[in-house]
Amino acid sequence: MAPRKVKELAFYYPNPMWTRGDWIKNLILFFDGVALLVPGYMRRRPEEIDPAIVAGLKQHNLLQIIKPEKAVDKLATEKLASALTDIISSGVLDGLAKEETAFHELSMSRLGYYGDNELARMIFDELKQRGLAKDSEDNVSIPMHPKVRSLVLVLLSQILRPYGNVINANLSPATDRPKMVRALSELMVLPSDISSGHVIEFDLNTVGVDLAPFPIDEVLDYRAQNVAAHRRYMLSVRKFAIELSRMSPAEQKVAFELRQAELSDLASDLRKRSRKAWNKPASFALTLVGAAISAASSPVASALRAGAAAVGYEKSRRLDAGAYSYLFSASSRFGYY
Repeated sequence: MAPRKVKELAFYYPNPMWTRGDWIKNLILFFDGVALLVPGYMRRRPEEIDPAIVAGLKQHNLLQIIKPEKAVDKLATEKLASALTDIISSGVLDGLAKEETAFHELSMSRLGYYGDNELARMIFDELKQRGLAKDSEDNVSIPMHPKVRSLVLVLLSQILRPYGNVINANLSPATDRPKMVRALSELMVLPSDISSGHVIEFDLNTVGVDLAPFPIDEVLDYRAQNVAAHRRYMLSVRKFAIELSRMSPAEQKVAFELRQAELSDLASDLRKRSRKAWNKPASFALTLVGAAISAASSPVASALRAGAAAVGYEKSRRLDAGAYSYLFSASSRFGYY
């Protein structure tokens, strides 16, 4: 029996639901579907927020719901705790408690209460002592400083990638929130003695028409005819980022220009295809930030790598050994939303 095809899924973060549902029509051109991390008490949230898009994706088997009660297991909780401990110890969060801001809920499942209750409580206690989290009011979520909440979710977008092995998929973190991508970039360059991976960020390439006005069935017909070209661009961006991040600054200068030129050619081909099919100017953009990770990288990067190695993630040929995130958005007259 032939092995099942491994799906390439866009693993959306930081929230259980995307910001602009119509942009998801564009994202599925590049992936085999979209994965969402949805706590049990929010299981109906996707349908309530965006019923039309969710129904369309489900109808065509393009939506994967990941339950943090299962995915954030003992190992994932350990890696989250390790990364957060390093960050808290560095003092970078010390000033947040002075900010006047409303706290946002983070499900207890995403903090690891189902994976390792004792360790999750330790994380919570550390944050509470610093005025960055409060006692639960509903026994399923924790009020938390919004920046710390985002930090946890950015970390989970990387820590949970090995869970793709469980569902026979490659989980590629993807977001429409530029601040999340910048946060990941900052995490990967926390102080360390030796950096094995320089963070690489490609320009936000406009690669197609914003498909928001078109029915999902028409989008899927177009996808069927052009999926190979879109997949080639998506995988090339990821591959190039990891390769370049391993090079010295001197090597990068020449290689980066060559890589950008190749990606620009691929993007140009996608723009031509979409303009011809939809008779609209190109306005949907996709880019990536990424870096290789090794034990010599920052403490946070090392924690992410250790979590991956423990489940055989780095030995797998399915995924690149690095941290990365796609950023997607649509523009109006070249001004991004």
